Amino acid sequence: MKAIVYTAYGTPDNFQLKEVDKPAIKEKEVLVKIYASSINSWDWDLLRGKPFLVRLIGGLLKPKNKILGADIAGVIEAVGNSVTDFKCGDEVFGDIADAGFGGYAEYVAVPERLLAKKSSKMSFEQAAALPQAGLLALQGLRYIKPLQPGQHLLINGAGGGVGPIALQYAKSIGAHITCVDKKGKFEMLRSLGADELIDYRDADYTRTGKQYDYILDVIAHKRAADYKRALKPGGVFAMIGGSMSGLLFQMMIVQPLLSIFRKKKLGIMGYRVRREGLNELSLLFEKNKITPVIDKVFPLEETAGAFRYFGEGNFKGKIVISIVR
Repeated sequence: MKAIVYTAYGTPDNFQLKEVDKPAIKEKEVLVKIYASSINSWDWDLLRGKPFLVRLIGGLLKPKNKILGADIAGVIEAVGNSVTDFKCGDEVFGDIADAGFGGYAEYVAVPERLLAKKSSKMSFEQAAALPQAGLLALQGLRYIKPLQPGQHLLINGAGGGVGPIALQYAKSIGAHITCVDKKGKFEMLRSLGADELIDYRDADYTRTGKQYDYILDVIAHKRAADYKRALKPGGVFAMIGGSMSGLLFQMMIVQPLLSIFRKKKLGIMGYRVRREGLNELSLLFEKNKITPVIDKVFPLEETAGAFRYFGEGNFKGKIVISIVR
């Protein structure tokens, strides 16, 4: 089978299109013929081996997993002896990071627990754009306590993969939403229902004097004290991406302890892949409450170019890799 392989950390130039063996499946695994995958920040970080903390997961000196790609959508071609929930021919999607990635290839072996059946109303490209971004968005907006109708939500880094899903879902339940990103992404965010827009190059949302009931930050890098200042009493700050330095330690250890004694709740959200969550994403899609925003679709052989485009940081929504065309 064809796959995009890398054997050293670095730039997209390290990617090579190679012929590799089709994976064998275990008892509780299925073999998926991949139709589409997408790029997440995890893939970008693992390609570069930066920040250094990712090497503790992905391999200290060289990549442990030679094929990246966490989000996939495709068709099941074979099932293990102990598989109970799927059969050959089922159209599925999911986030397979827990299984060692492998989405930038024609086939992948995946534990059935990481997959859900794809809605027939959803294209493979849409399905591949949805798992990680969608689950992060929903779980982020339910961190500690769920966002409520009428509350004021701020999304920082709103124009990437997670932000548009969080924006659409929050709008569907009646929240008031402020989005922070570059001006070049404002038109897209406004079309999805953003009530207020801030260009982070012109203003620091933690210093405008405004306070929010809920802050969802995809690229958090400031001090915890800054985020407290931007929260209303009883407000929630959910960090789902960003700094790997001192802020990460604060959000994982210090702030959860302090939050026991304070009304404002700050912390880093724990991400979980569950079929129930994937099924909810399909249902929300079918009800027209969320639709993944896809910026560009690249063929498998142009994966390096797709990553270069991702690295420029001007993409709106998701970048998809098409395997079957």
